[in-house]
Amino acid sequence: MAKTEKLFTYKGKPLVRCGKTLYYGNSYDPFVIMMQVATTKTVGDMEIADKVFVQLLNTDPNVRPRDAIVKKSEKKGLYAAMDIASIWLERALASNG
Repeated sequence: MAKTEKLFTYKGKPLVRCGKTLYYGNSYDPFVIMMQVATTKTVGDMEIADKVFVQLLNTDPNVRPRDAIVKKSEKKGLYAAMDIASIWLERALASNG
């Protein structure tokens, strides 16, 4: 029997973390978001994201890596990064399908 893993989701799309990089969206869709935490700060006893780079990526394997970056931005905090990420991804998927 196969083990089923539960993925975290945000607004109905998968959110996967690998180190300081987060991927938002389905990898089989035409676009996905990559967020990289560049800097963190300590608030109380917690370390939180401070500066986050956000990129909208084309997942077509025939596109050169340099051309795969459709949009990019730098945001202050994870909340602002997730906010723009969800907007960009929804718009990109809606215009493509």
